[in-house]
Amino acid sequence: MNKFKAFLARKNIAFSAKRYFIDAMGAMAQGLFCTLLVGTILNTLGTQLHIGFLTESIVTIGKGEGAVAYAIGSLCSAMVGPGMAVAIGRALEAPPLVLFSLIPVGFATNSMGGAGGPLAALFVTILAAELGKAVSKETKIDILVTPIVTVLAGIGFAALIAAPVGKAASAVGQAIMWATELQPFFMGIIVSVVIGVALTLPISSAAICLALGLTGLAGGAAVAGCCAQMIGFAVMSFPENRWGGLAAQGLGTSMLQMGNIVRNPRVWIPPTLAAAVTGPIATCVFELQMNGPAVSSGMGTCGLVGQIGVYTGWVSDVAAGLKPGIGAMDWLGLALISFVLPAVLTWLFAMPLRKWGWIKPGDLKLDL
Repeated sequence: MNKFKAFLARKNIAFSAKRYFIDAMGAMAQGLFCTLLVGTILNTLGTQLHIGFLTESIVTIGKGEGAVAYAIGSLCSAMVGPGMAVAIGRALEAPPLVLFSLIPVGFATNSMGGAGGPLAALFVTILAAELGKAVSKETKIDILVTPIVTVLAGIGFAALIAAPVGKAASAVGQAIMWATELQPFFMGIIVSVVIGVALTLPISSAAICLALGLTGLAGGAAVAGCCAQMIGFAVMSFPENRWGGLAAQGLGTSMLQMGNIVRNPRVWIPPTLAAAVTGPIATCVFELQMNGPAVSSGMGTCGLVGQIGVYTGWVSDVAAGLKPGIGAMDWLGLALISFVLPAVLTWLFAMPLRKWGWIKPGDLKLDL
């Protein structure tokens, strides 16, 4: 047993929830951003602003009727599987040969997993990366052994579990979306609060939303919750952090406040209460839906990705004849849910807590 532990330590293989579900999922979200989200943004800009080089085909894969033409944005989006796998591998500190071998593993797993492919990619990539690390530099022909073991193990695991995991994740997401359609008020509160809290925690709300395929009304509630946390903390901490903190949290992430939350959990009350209010307003009053990429549901105002995702969904619905047009109420709802209500509500909820001494000056200070 001691030899086995020593071997794992030498190979930097640590079986821990933090490494696999916090570090790996956080990296997975970065992989998603650099592929799927960037692709969506470029496609939207190209289409709406009529930018030729963003909409023109740059590569065609296949021949004849099965050929698929890709523009820059769609090519980025097609690389989501490899992007996630490489990001996860880097978080696990995989050596180069293992890291590069995860590219085909990620592509295959995401494809085999269907709608729930991202969650399958998380599990399969972890297994393949750790096996690859175990055999790395153990033989004199490492340049052959490590890539072969990593690729065969990864695609083998994908063949076994990608489809079932993908279907399970998709089923959970469908159940959440169905429940939100059935009970928009109560589910609006639950989804908004849970996904918003996940965004602030050191896990990835974007990866969760993508893994579950969270779109529609449920996606709109998720956007509301994430915006409540980001804009809420940005505005509530403005006296301590000024404009730098406003930008870092409002356009970056409320995760920056985790250290302060650990020291004083009460600072988390105002933005979470704001999420509980904006969620049902989003679902019941404005019927805000995320019909863009599911990953955008968990991004909030980070780079305005959540808002771009909602707009992308509007455009797609209009083109498909599912929506007559983009009206003033659409824009009003998006602005109120994303920016105005989170700011106002969080500030109001924080006022009595400051008077009671639950939140003191300096409790929200960031080292920026």
